[in-house]
Amino acid sequence: MNVRTIGQEDIFERLKEDHDRHRELFDRIEATHGESEERKELFEQLTKELKGHAAAEEQALYSTMMRKPETTDETRHSVAEHHEIDEALNDIAATDMSSGAWLTKFKQLRHDYLHHIDEEEEDHFPDFAEHLTDRDEQFMEAVFERRKQRETSQADVTPERKEEAKE
Repeated sequence: MNVRTIGQEDIFERLKEDHDRHRELFDRIEATHGESEERKELFEQLTKELKGHAAAEEQALYSTMMRKPETTDETRHSVAEHHEIDEALNDIAATDMSSGAWLTKFKQLRHDYLHHIDEEEEDHFPDFAEHLTDRDEQFMEAVFERRKQRETSQADVTPERKEEAKE
């Protein structure tokens, strides 16, 4: 049995903390206008956060869940959505920030990302929790924190239009 200290959070609580930070960043960016320094800085922060979070989540959570037949389909679905979000971030970065097209693409990304994290939190995480051992949870918690820090620090804003993206 996994012994937890009072107040220690599990991997799903930790992921939700990131999701809440991402929701806040989306709100802050949407409140900006044109090609302002604030919008540029917030979009760069959001990009690094989303890319770092997705990579760490895949290495910690989804690599574990992929080995469990009951959760393989949900896992593949979420990983595919991570790829789509990454492509959307790159496409937005390649779009003139002061244009209406930028805001349109940003709002679509926000919609898609919020759908993705709501699905994770409401559907996937509860399903995944039913199939985890204490050892799985300890592994995921340790790997997520280590990889999140590294992946976020190495993440880049990569301007690349969707139509030019490599599969």
